[in-house]
Amino acid sequence: MDALFTDLYELTMMAGYVDAGRAEDPAVFDLFFRHNPVGVDLVVNAGLDPVLDWLEELAFSEEDLSYLRSLEMFDAAFLDYLADLRFTCDVDAIAEGLPVFGDEPLLRVSGPLGQAQFVETALINRIAYSSLIASNALQMTLAANGKPVLEFGARRAHGPDGALTATRAAIIGGCSATSNVAAGKRYDLPVSGTQAHSWVMAWSSELEAFRAYARTFPDSTILLIDTYDTLEVGLPNALVVARELTEDGHDLQGVRLDSGDLGALAVRTREGLDEAGFNDVRIVVSGDLDAARVADLEAARAPVDGYGVGTALTTARHDPTFSGVYKLAEISEAPVLKISSTPAKTSDPGRKQVWRCEDGDVIGLEDDSVDGRPLLEPVMRGGERVVQPVEVRQLADRCRNEVRAVRPRVLEGRWAVRRTERLAELRRRLVADMADGKRSDNLVHEPGDASRFPGSPTG
Repeated sequence: MDALFTDLYELTMMAGYVDAGRAEDPAVFDLFFRHNPVGVDLVVNAGLDPVLDWLEELAFSEEDLSYLRSLEMFDAAFLDYLADLRFTCDVDAIAEGLPVFGDEPLLRVSGPLGQAQFVETALINRIAYSSLIASNALQMTLAANGKPVLEFGARRAHGPDGALTATRAAIIGGCSATSNVAAGKRYDLPVSGTQAHSWVMAWSSELEAFRAYARTFPDSTILLIDTYDTLEVGLPNALVVARELTEDGHDLQGVRLDSGDLGALAVRTREGLDEAGFNDVRIVVSGDLDAARVADLEAARAPVDGYGVGTALTTARHDPTFSGVYKLAEISEAPVLKISSTPAKTSDPGRKQVWRCEDGDVIGLEDDSVDGRPLLEPVMRGGERVVQPVEVRQLADRCRNEVRAVRPRVLEGRWAVRRTERLAELRRRLVADMADGKRSDNLVHEPGDASRFPGSPTG
């Protein structure tokens, strides 16, 4: 992702800051989301590591500058500024894999106003889409009750980069393997795949197709048995090949169902496999599955051993949007906020921290005193990483452990997200202060100044 991956208004604002002599003013921005996507019980934070890679490498090439020059919008002074630009801000963030909640800063950027403003588009793009897919993957894997969920969505994902991003996020959310070979290589992930219907159709008979595949992959054969007639043709042919593999010292690993009444077909297929003595042959189902369909199959106790999910996951079909936003919270040490007639869209001012407590999360000013685990941690200082990358499968382990601790309390209604009284009071005062669109100078936040921001720190 190059430096020009941005919205034009990031550049026009930055040019305005440079022209006004304000590009180096100290600023604080928060990235957060407002509400869960439809169908998602719990949001998983994802996408941080690719963001840090991009920020460390951020630089405008001569080709980039030549293109911007051709737009005839920007003066030479601004283009010179871009030529020398490197990211030097501090970044604090909630770790990838943690469950997170609306209005909590997932990431905080502190540094020169021009830089901190410019990175908005790329940060929202990376964090929002990754968190959307990781959250959907979590929903699907929880519905599967511990059975493996395989990510098969590359062909339906929104472009190559979308597919790679989706795979990484899906593994964080709980998927056990991917069909995407490039993602397997890039992120050191297990890859999974068998054959498509076209393989079966390319041979003069289904049995011939099954035999050919088994000859090539005798120790990893999973047969797709629904190309013609699942129970009358596909299953009997699979049993023939299963016996032939056994005679040669190998085992049929599984069969896959990709269409029809998957629950009923799985029952009949299991009966046929067991009657023939192939009790260990697994049944994998696929075919436009989503979390609801997986949950229905599990509720019906369908004899399914694994699920392949694709379109619904990588496109986040039920709600393909993630309400991610990036708002200025402080400028030149003065707290600021965006006010809306829709209360949920009024942002929180000031430098903040998020604490995870036994009964929920607390959002407060950075120097509030809260008895809980602070979630925002330093990840970059002066534009350089201060944390090492974490392997994707380790992030998946982190996600599983953190979700296990939080989700029961969320579903039982024993979890709340609240603001400290000091943050709430600052918010109220700024809303009143900015009623006429002008900010007073008497609301500059000073650490520990309870006279300006009274109240209990854990209100």
